[in-house]
Amino acid sequence: MSTPAQDPAPQDAAAPEAVAQDPAVADPPPRPAPVQPAPAPRPGPAQYLGTGKRKTSVARVILRPGDGKTWINGKTLEEYFPRLVHRVAVLAPLKVTELEVQYDLRVRVHGGGPSGQAGAVRHGIARALVEVNPDFRGLLKRQGYLTRDARQVERKKAGLHKARKAPQFSKR
Repeated sequence: MSTPAQDPAPQDAAAPEAVAQDPAVADPPPRPAPVQPAPAPRPGPAQYLGTGKRKTSVARVILRPGDGKTWINGKTLEEYFPRLVHRVAVLAPLKVTELEVQYDLRVRVHGGGPSGQAGAVRHGIARALVEVNPDFRGLLKRQGYLTRDARQVERKKAGLHKARKAPQFSKR
């Protein structure tokens, strides 16, 4: 039991100094955050990306300056789209902007069938061309290449054979 008269005042004054000198109790000085260097730009030519969609198909398109080579899922354009109608549809945005032989085309496309995939690739190429030059936007928009065709297959309804095809009506 101590009384206020017995507690010496110098100990109270010395206590903060002892706490400040004790390394276990004192907070360490804050360390500066390490400086992250900016990522270095990738070497090589510029590339322009575009994602196109049509029905259930999705195409990721990369345009690179080159001499007009096409690569779609590891095949040439003629191998991947044997029908002339699909090949013409795919190259239409490049033809309109007159850049057919100035850019190489690399595409990964999945989902849907040939017509949906051709439409998706066309949409992706048009979007990538807008990245190449924003002035192409009006020209491609007038042709309808930048519009995502939102038509999808209608779902099947209960009691019907397909979305709208009903069973044959029987009078009796």
